Amino acid sequence: MSDNEKIEEILSRGVVKIYPSKEALEKVLRSGKRIRLYLGIDPSNPQLHLGHTVVLKKLREFQNLGHEVILLVGDFTGRIGDPTDKTSMRKKLTHKEVLENAKTYQNQAEKVVKFDGKNPVKLKFNSEWLDKLTFNEIAELATFFTVQQFLERDMYQKRIKEGKPIGLHEFLYPLMQAYDSVAMDVNMEIGGNDQTFNMLVGRELVKSKLGREKFVITVPLLLGTDGQKMGKSLGNYIPLTDSANDIYGKIMSLHDDLVYQYFELCTLFPLQSIKSLEKELNPMDLKKRLAFEIVKMYHSEKEAQKAQKEFEKVFQNKGLPSNMETISCSSKNQNIIDLLVKNNLVSSRSEAKRLIEQGSVDIDEQTIKDFQNPINVKNGSVIHIGKRKFAKINLIG
Repeated sequence: MSDNEKIEEILSRGVVKIYPSKEALEKVLRSGKRIRLYLGIDPSNPQLHLGHTVVLKKLREFQNLGHEVILLVGDFTGRIGDPTDKTSMRKKLTHKEVLENAKTYQNQAEKVVKFDGKNPVKLKFNSEWLDKLTFNEIAELATFFTVQQFLERDMYQKRIKEGKPIGLHEFLYPLMQAYDSVAMDVNMEIGGNDQTFNMLVGRELVKSKLGREKFVITVPLLLGTDGQKMGKSLGNYIPLTDSANDIYGKIMSLHDDLVYQYFELCTLFPLQSIKSLEKELNPMDLKKRLAFEIVKMYHSEKEAQKAQKEFEKVFQNKGLPSNMETISCSSKNQNIIDLLVKNNLVSSRSEAKRLIEQGSVDIDEQTIKDFQNPINVKNGSVIHIGKRKFAKINLIG
């Protein structure tokens, strides 16, 4: 594509809204002016996931056009906790905890953006400037906004109606995020559309403090594989650190009505080609094509081919995985809950009970229906948990 075609693609594909307007930003980009833009991520979790790649891909597109790109780790704001879309106060994290969460972010993000070579992405941490703000400086920043402006947020109104507290520290969160734009002297910020309020506060602060425009691009939130908002507790997200087999299998569990969204937001496929594929392929083959493309992006084409063969063997032809975890047991008689929890096959006893009640735990293709009665296992027995997890028993007693 020509630069003009690339600009049109950047400003239209996977974009919810551009502030102040698409036309204004397009004019700047077509002028050839080099801009500085950033994406901020608060390290509340050590894993980046496929949802993060939606905005990371936008960064890569601007990087490829020669613009200055910053990936900002919110090691200060992460200690406050972004209140966006939260119905109650978040657990506060220590600086040590957020740095521990963020320690592999660069390795994960470089699956999408480049931190070396020509025009590398810069990695920054906002504690560099936010830790140094004096109370006087914070008070001065606060003069640019009103309480009424911040109270417009739906989540605050909901908490007030429900009688739930709003911490003063989280009330000031948008102000701290806004100052990032001033401290880095950026021309633009990119983020999910759930961050619109925070990013627009930054836009206002840039106007007030620096006397110029700050563009904002919002992108849609990628829904989880089950069609709900992505959440750690729901297990419906796909970490970038997942194996090729796991990514492939999780994409294959995707709700059919989300396939086009995942093609548009998570792949490099031209949109017209996606529409053609929808007409040419049945839903299963279309999803397999999507899974193949995503695994190829984050592993390799060879790994994508192997993952596809493994999926077809295990899930379509009802075979066993080529490689599966081996767990050791010292007795033939086992409590199924203890067996699953002790060997880290589930995260908790409550999860184990829930899976058993749902009929999602099999041993040698026999569904476990009662978690209270002991079970008998033998050497080489295979446990199947949920849709994708298998483990072989090594009986040592």
